[in-house]
Amino acid sequence: MQLNELWFILIAVLFIGFFFLEGFDYGVGILLPFISKNDTERRLVINSIGPVWDANEVWLLTAGGAMFAAFPHWYATMFSGFYLPLFLILLGLIVRGVAFEFRSKMEDPRWRRGWDYAIFIGSLLPAILFGVAFANIVRGLAIDANMNYVGSFFDLLNPYSLLGGVVTLALFVLHGALFLELKVDSPIRERVQALLVPSWLAALILTVLFVAFSFVDTPMFANVNVVQGIALTAAVAALLATGFSVFRRRYGLAFIANGLTIVGVVVLLFSSLFPNVMPSSIDPAFSLTVYNASSTPYTLSIMTGIALFFVPLVLLYQGWTYWVFRKRLTLSSHLEY
Repeated sequence: MQLNELWFILIAVLFIGFFFLEGFDYGVGILLPFISKNDTERRLVINSIGPVWDANEVWLLTAGGAMFAAFPHWYATMFSGFYLPLFLILLGLIVRGVAFEFRSKMEDPRWRRGWDYAIFIGSLLPAILFGVAFANIVRGLAIDANMNYVGSFFDLLNPYSLLGGVVTLALFVLHGALFLELKVDSPIRERVQALLVPSWLAALILTVLFVAFSFVDTPMFANVNVVQGIALTAAVAALLATGFSVFRRRYGLAFIANGLTIVGVVVLLFSSLFPNVMPSSIDPAFSLTVYNASSTPYTLSIMTGIALFFVPLVLLYQGWTYWVFRKRLTLSSHLEY
């Protein structure tokens, strides 16, 4: 295996970690206005992700940094072509992060309510736009011979990509609901449980539609490989297992199964792309691949050594964080806020 192929896999792994972990963060933020009835309950919901949300976003920063260093042409083309969507994602993440920090600085209910809706918007935008972006990449973009995106912003808002955005939204809302069921106490827990079945049904229907649309509107399944077949089968099986576990009220298994669904979807997307990183809809010869978009072998070899040292440390630290803050939160512990 060549180093550029290895780094394509590593970037896929980073996005898997990001969507698995930040997915329930986004879901919690989106559900915040709907499952909490007063300020104490909203603080409880926010505190369920308070110790981990910023660490979860490190996966996205690392994936972006790895893409910039390992595949600079991929980074340049994607960030120029998706300038407005990525700007909106960045704006949402900034507003969301500021809201977490500033919400409790004043006791004014209007102040706190405003930041609560900022958390909602800051979670909703990335949850949708990441799906739109990745669906567009799989579908193919108007990339010319100079590796430039020559389409418009409205070309990105096609039915397939919008469906992809709704799918990621549905999966993240379900992921967040399952996380909250495991993390918070009554009465929020009962409200979350009431949302689980409709959330799962929505995620199931939208995911099936997305897969069917992928057969019709994209080259995703033009040359199916073993990894694609395994990923698709695993994603569907995991999503069905999520529903089965929800009906059996085995919510821990449901959370793991839904996480595996997200993992399967991301693996399916990346395995469908390889060896491309950004397919061209103008001419396949103009597509960016792991070979023509990568850095030099020397750069990749240095990056590999650094990753082998630091990535295990980051994983150990994040695992320790989740272990320390593993206990269920109760309303009685938040009455002081």
